[in-house]
Amino acid sequence: MAIDVTCPGCHTRFQVSEKFAGKSGPCPKCKKTIKVPDLKDKVVIHAPEVSGPTDSKGKAVLQPIFREEVRLQTPQIVAIAGSVVGVMAIALVMRLQFPGGHVPLLVPILGGILLGPPLAFAGYTFLRDDELAPFRGQEVLVRTVACGLVYALIWGIYWLVFAYFNNWKPLSHPPDWQLMAAVLPVMVGLGALTAQSALEFELGMGALHYSMYLAATVILRLLMNVDPRWTI
Repeated sequence: MAIDVTCPGCHTRFQVSEKFAGKSGPCPKCKKTIKVPDLKDKVVIHAPEVSGPTDSKGKAVLQPIFREEVRLQTPQIVAIAGSVVGVMAIALVMRLQFPGGHVPLLVPILGGILLGPPLAFAGYTFLRDDELAPFRGQEVLVRTVACGLVYALIWGIYWLVFAYFNNWKPLSHPPDWQLMAAVLPVMVGLGALTAQSALEFELGMGALHYSMYLAATVILRLLMNVDPRWTI
């Protein structure tokens, strides 16, 4: 068995046979006389003892569980990027098709519903806590779809509240910005609670997750020349 030796003069590391243990000799590089450590001074690192059930040969029966990291693959990234470009193109077509921002009410409603689940999934893939095991397969599909649909429902509640207080008549003008400053935190709070329940986010991360959806829908409304404070 070889013995590891480090020269104190030039710090060269090399190995010698165990028959030279405890003896002195010149360093092969700087020729300084050094002493080879005794075998009793050699540090041996032992493997940790096996805990848990073992077979007849003492080997562990249960294997450790290694967590598989879930990251977006290149095809998924390309699909998401392509979808973003496609949706923005549709918004621009709506702007040209309906000048003056007179887009049919059904368009932003369907847009908010259809965008919810994919945006919830995309946001989950890079906002989730890496210390927690990720949701996979059908479970992540159900959770992100539910989360996205509730995000769209928050927009619906927002619209219903203003419509109710206006006796279900079209508003002559969108809500003022002071009122929006009071309404926006409520919407973000509801979105954060939704993300916490569906995707097990902390409230701060859940608020960021919902804000991504909110920002995307607002940007699309602006591209369609629709006032983001109102749907008609």
